[in-house]
Amino acid sequence: MLLPPFDPEAIPVRSRDAALPAVDPARLRADWLRARFARPPQWSPEVFRDTAGAPAGTPRAASVLVGLVERRHGLHLLLTRRNAHLQVHAGQISFPGGSRDAGDLDAVHTALREAHEEIGLEPARVEPLGAMPVYTTITGFAITPVVAVVDQSALMRAEPNEVAELFEVPLNFLMDPSNHEHRSWNPLDGTAAGPETPRRSFYAMPWTSPQGQRYFIWGATAAMIRNLYRLLIA
Repeated sequence: MLLPPFDPEAIPVRSRDAALPAVDPARLRADWLRARFARPPQWSPEVFRDTAGAPAGTPRAASVLVGLVERRHGLHLLLTRRNAHLQVHAGQISFPGGSRDAGDLDAVHTALREAHEEIGLEPARVEPLGAMPVYTTITGFAITPVVAVVDQSALMRAEPNEVAELFEVPLNFLMDPSNHEHRSWNPLDGTAAGPETPRRSFYAMPWTSPQGQRYFIWGATAAMIRNLYRLLIA
């Protein structure tokens, strides 16, 4: 099932999770995250896959780098805006990453290789902490999110054929569920879902930079960020 073209920002907000607690700032530090991934708790991912229309057959293995950079005001999450001409997820906000190649040793290798290709991040500047559960997308990818600490002095640049922009979002913003929006739409025609229409829901986490640039984080990227929240709050 192919999705109709639609503007996710035009879909109304159904609710926000203001009642849920934000992750304690003490947990949003590299040393705490190292300990969490070294001894992970019992926890359940909230979102395993897009909820409708996944293609038949075996999904294609892929990895993304959930890169955390320690800045003066705390950890920031590395994100990219994909180029508008790409065939899959064109123009969307995403993590650096992509499909697993035959020569990749594991999910971490894939994430590091793709991050080097897309944003010029040298693998030696990355400290992988661990992986989160696989997330399957409606476009047929089974994505392993690899969480890592990125050296704050690492040089990065967007590969223009794939990435239109590289930016960072404060982790404390993303780990506060009051910034997590629930939006629902009708997959038959791309309009907002009503009480009697089919519904497909997604998370959105819009963020505006200090310079006034708005970034609409949604879909699979937002779902994996939501799962990171569940891991850190557990």
